[in-house]
Amino acid sequence: MTTTQKEFWMIVGSQHLYGPEPLAQVKSDAQKIVDSLNDSGVLPYPIVLQDLAITADKITELMKEVNYRDEVQGVITWMHTFSPAKMWIRGTKLLQKPLLHLATQFNESIPWATMDMDFMNLNQSAHGDREYGFINARLKKNNQIVVGYWQRPEVQKQIADWMQVALAYNASFKIKVARFGDNMRNVAVTDGDKIEAQIQFGWTVDYYGIGDLVKVINEVSADEVDALMSEYAKLYDFDYGDYDHDTWEHSVRVQARYEIALKRFLDAGNYNAFTSNFEDLYGMEQLPGLAVQRLMAQGYGFAGEGDWKTAAIDRLLKVMAGNQSTGFMEDYTYELSQGQQAILGSHMLEVDPTLASNRPKILVSPLSIGDRKDPARLVFDGKAGDGVVVSMADFGTHYKLLINEISAFEPTVPAPKLPVARVLWEVKPSFEKGVHAWIENGGGHHTVVSLNLTKEQVIAWAKLVDVEYVVID
Repeated sequence: MTTTQKEFWMIVGSQHLYGPEPLAQVKSDAQKIVDSLNDSGVLPYPIVLQDLAITADKITELMKEVNYRDEVQGVITWMHTFSPAKMWIRGTKLLQKPLLHLATQFNESIPWATMDMDFMNLNQSAHGDREYGFINARLKKNNQIVVGYWQRPEVQKQIADWMQVALAYNASFKIKVARFGDNMRNVAVTDGDKIEAQIQFGWTVDYYGIGDLVKVINEVSADEVDALMSEYAKLYDFDYGDYDHDTWEHSVRVQARYEIALKRFLDAGNYNAFTSNFEDLYGMEQLPGLAVQRLMAQGYGFAGEGDWKTAAIDRLLKVMAGNQSTGFMEDYTYELSQGQQAILGSHMLEVDPTLASNRPKILVSPLSIGDRKDPARLVFDGKAGDGVVVSMADFGTHYKLLINEISAFEPTVPAPKLPVARVLWEVKPSFEKGVHAWIENGGGHHTVVSLNLTKEQVIAWAKLVDVEYVVID
């Protein structure tokens, strides 16, 4: 999740008919806004003011430069005055990065006692917003629009949230998923068109036989495993259960070896997401559990049973959320008691520790599928908070994204015999309506849950990549 230098450009619309003196004022006002936004402490990345957009050639030049420069994640436009929108057509059509139209003005209130026609001519954001908004709508640009006074915290928060979406949009074209084995046999929703996913979302999905990973596992040294075991001891509680020390430690050391090998393999191929499959474990002693959880905590996307779409969505939303409280999930079982309806999210092993509310413990327990030795895993309870659950499915003719708003809560009843992590949430608008809508729209059982993102952020990305989406809220 390391982030190199990132920035956003602000381009301010005007026109040469106002003359040099008013244009100098436009530039001065714009610089004050940019400086104030950068000093607010709200925005995750800096804004850099560009030359005034007063000709079609200048706008086109700026948009080409945005596309070329990797550090520039998107463009924020502000219509200080009236900017004839024909000037924007060529440059806006060329722009390949996210666009935010900031519908604001320099002054918060109308200065009735002093305003004259000079003031009116110079402060035409209301006029300019309509002209500029029309051309973006006609070009079907799917740009974000933020309305309000630029010094207000809620406006700055909307800009900050959009910046995270823009970052994820650009990162989407660098998502590479390594599939260790194929999809789980006979499962429908986890499969999909990989070529279309690369065309529409930018994802690269590559297959590897499990032997390719086993070779790297066998090259991990005992000293490397010892060092990682020491790290485990600092971060987690050790729960030996009914196992003797040597048997328990052997199981955990196997997972440590897997973690080192997986990370080495992924980094060597520039992969930032991966899948495993309990039906493809030839040459492996255990299904990776603890190893996968540790890698998810570091920012790698993951999904089980070969579900490469969810692995890619996991990586995408981790970037968008800064890897905070976001991870792979599966709807497991229902709580149907009247007034307490909820969903228990979990998985065989691989629940993301970024969702943990308490200090995880390492537990070893049998796994009833996969026909392998007892794997080690992290066990914890999930956090409380509002968020979203997201799923993507391939319907043959198109992809569909489902977004369900939820309220997660910390478990109050212990589950001493449950050997996996658990996350509980209430479905909006109600359990019955939410689950009904999810099933009716073909939502999958594999999801990504985030307690750090809003539905608006996920919708903004969906619009940018022109994917059909359904919101359940």
